[in-house]
Amino acid sequence: MAQNPYTTLFGMEPKESIRRTGEERTILDSFTADDTTQMMYMITGVRGSGKTVLLTDVANRLREEKDWVVVEISSEGDILLKIAAALSEENKVARIFQNASINLSAFGLGVEVKGRSQTTSMEITLGKMFESLKKQKKRVLITIDEVVKSPGMKEFASAYQLYIRKKLPVFLLMTGLHENIEDLQKEKNLTFLYRAPRIVLTPLNITAVMENYKKRFGVDREKALEMARMTKGYPYAFQSLGYYVWENKKRLDDTILPELRKQLEEYVYDIIWERLSDKDRLVAYGIAKTPSGKTAEIRKEIGLEPNEFNPYRKRLIKKGLINGKQWGVVTFTLPYFREYIIDMYEGIDY
Repeated sequence: MAQNPYTTLFGMEPKESIRRTGEERTILDSFTADDTTQMMYMITGVRGSGKTVLLTDVANRLREEKDWVVVEISSEGDILLKIAAALSEENKVARIFQNASINLSAFGLGVEVKGRSQTTSMEITLGKMFESLKKQKKRVLITIDEVVKSPGMKEFASAYQLYIRKKLPVFLLMTGLHENIEDLQKEKNLTFLYRAPRIVLTPLNITAVMENYKKRFGVDREKALEMARMTKGYPYAFQSLGYYVWENKKRLDDTILPELRKQLEEYVYDIIWERLSDKDRLVAYGIAKTPSGKTAEIRKEIGLEPNEFNPYRKRLIKKGLINGKQWGVVTFTLPYFREYIIDMYEGIDY
């Protein structure tokens, strides 16, 4: 039997996926414009919404261009040093730094340039590296997956702001949970991050999911649509359901749903639940117990006034857990999350 094209592992690029062509095109068009005015984007969405996949697609696309250098790093540790190290190891640009007499030996990087004094400021040295690349008409894309507030991240963000003011060709693409990005934006002197546009990942198109399952499993439209609706367009559910159906010899039967729910709960929902405040949980429980989704009925169910309820409603929307597009109505965005919330809340003594 052929290898399973779906995956349940986070951070692994799946062989089978539904590309977010619109979002990818928005980023690429902005970054590759001759006179670009947009040099950074933040991709956000609930855990498992495909943030890393979109970031990887953009990085791979630009890596194919001869005038682009792509640096992929994490948000922990000394980020400026990581970027310099990655650039110095790039064969197509390392010679540029040497010709520009940029001495990296003080940081244990590259080849020492004789007759040039060393600098102990990585921020300044990295700026010189970007300047030398600009002279060669090259652009740099820095990608940071799952940003969190850390000393290294704060130092990098402060330096990046300076590079942008100097009009250096440094582009930034980050992913992160809403709360982590918001936490970083609130940091003193980093408010410029508020100007970075966010790409909020919404559920996949159900028709696209249906067509994928129909083609991959050879089922009819009705069965493929049933499967697609089980996922609610949630990318991790799309991957997980596909994975278990494939392992079950491409058959959807009664054994699949328990496996799917267990996968979602253990690897996504338990983590989400742990990070919700007590009041977040109460509001989520009220939504779960109100089939109509009407906010007036939800408030009555849990005994909250509008001024108490609305801030938490907004929080859950920003976290990507509920949809509030219809006035006066909210619904969960994740499959079987309603059942999970009820089970968790009623199983705990508040």
